[in-house]
Amino acid sequence: MDNPRFLACLAADFARLRAVAAADLSGAVPSCPGWTVADLVRHVGGVYLHKTAAMREGVEPEQWPPEELAEEEPLALLDRAYAGLTAEFGARRPEDPAGTWYAPDQTVGFWIRRMAQETVVHRIDAELGTGQPVAPVPADLAVDGVDELLKVFVAYSVAEWGDYFTDALAGSPGRTYLLRTEGAAWLARSGPGTFTVADGAGDGSADVTVSGPPAALLRWAWNREDPAGPSGVAVDGAPEAVAELHRCIVTATQ
Repeated sequence: MDNPRFLACLAADFARLRAVAAADLSGAVPSCPGWTVADLVRHVGGVYLHKTAAMREGVEPEQWPPEELAEEEPLALLDRAYAGLTAEFGARRPEDPAGTWYAPDQTVGFWIRRMAQETVVHRIDAELGTGQPVAPVPADLAVDGVDELLKVFVAYSVAEWGDYFTDALAGSPGRTYLLRTEGAAWLARSGPGTFTVADGAGDGSADVTVSGPPAALLRWAWNREDPAGPSGVAVDGAPEAVAELHRCIVTATQ
């Protein structure tokens, strides 16, 4: 995906999130236990402001969020933050420098991609929290989202901050995970202190195989499936192996 496409997806998912959230700010968000839709909206607004500051200042703010954000009306905060984020994107080139937590990419383009993916996941949260239908996720965005989750979040985090994954991986016997969807596949390998990801299906064999349409695979990977509805993916593998993958994802994204 290119940056204009990410920005178009960001705009569409922001509009959907905003409209859905306004319907019921008091709704409980099942995919974010303990959060209401208002909490979710305030979180997204805070994230947008944080990334705007990272672009303006060249480093991510260390003290966050500011206390006053908790007092701002959630939808007003969301609107203000989105306006600031998109204005910052519009004033910069994707290749311009920006502070990020991902050492291989210290550019505005990293945040363009990241905010598009952040917003689609939280748009789904808002839909689940208000009981409204989950709108389709474009296939290209969903495939990119799985790719980002596995490589940028999990694999990078295990390599850089391995101590956080001791509980998730210390007892691993060494496992392989094949995630596949239309036009894309990833082969992940785990073990004590290690998690690597390669494109492609390898020889097609793995301890766990997860397959389904792009949007369904994205929702499964991010634990955003509808708890009251059927899964859109097929999972083949031992439950304890699947649980290991989920532990790694949760640790990398919390």
